[in-house]
Amino acid sequence: MAEEDVQKIELPADDRITYGSYLKVDALLELQELESEPEMHDELLFIIIHQAYELWFKQILFELDAVVERLDLDDIYEARRLMMRVIQIEKLLVDQIHILETMTPRDFASFRSVLNPASGFQSVQFREVEFVSGIKKAVVMKGIRLTDEERERLERRLAQPSIRDRLYAALQRRGFDVVAPDVNGDLSEEDRKRTLDALLMIYRSPEKYFHLYNLCEAAVEHDQWILMWRFHHVRVVERLIGTKRGTGGSMGVTYLASTLEKRAFPFVWQVRGLLEDADFYGKERGITQPDDDCG
Repeated sequence: MAEEDVQKIELPADDRITYGSYLKVDALLELQELESEPEMHDELLFIIIHQAYELWFKQILFELDAVVERLDLDDIYEARRLMMRVIQIEKLLVDQIHILETMTPRDFASFRSVLNPASGFQSVQFREVEFVSGIKKAVVMKGIRLTDEERERLERRLAQPSIRDRLYAALQRRGFDVVAPDVNGDLSEEDRKRTLDALLMIYRSPEKYFHLYNLCEAAVEHDQWILMWRFHHVRVVERLIGTKRGTGGSMGVTYLASTLEKRAFPFVWQVRGLLEDADFYGKERGITQPDDDCG
């Protein structure tokens, strides 16, 4: 760019919005306060990664609340579209956690003591993600020191119908004989069979129930990526601290590993196990099923 062109650029007036003022960059960059003395090099990385997590959790909650609204309006297409956005964010969160592995166990140990008694277990927004999805374990609130506002938020999430509840309600309105699981994800044997039989109709004919099928698959994928995040979190923590207790007083890796069976949509997972070899696309049209003998 020629010098005379540079001189022609008109800088914005003081009252006009800029990139920095719109994003509040100055305020954002002031939020990383190191607690270690002397300051340990890797503490800044640790803080930024976890602050980024909380920002993404905020966005996930924003999208999941919109999913709830769309389901209540029977807008299956838009509910699924927004779920896919959540899933893309969750994939990013799994990748992001591995940045912590650039720290050595010794480097983490150099500032880990200043975290006590803080712990990732205390992330209120992550608990909100669990609750709004359908994983409602009120007992987790006992291990978190909550402000009045945080407690109100979590109690409100516990009391409200979850995405799981809304999904089953949407299926019921379309004539599917499903029963929403209770807060523990359980059903009576009779209700379980009814629900799986109804879900099986969708999974046997995804081309017929296209949007419902894709919504169910998005629900499972959301579950899957939360589980993937938990699994990768466990392995990263184990790599950094081994078998030490967590900073919040938990059993560390042992506790984290115990969370890997949580499911918001257990019956949507289970239904795929009921599909049989004869349940393939095109059977009604006489299309020959591919030979699964690959030699």
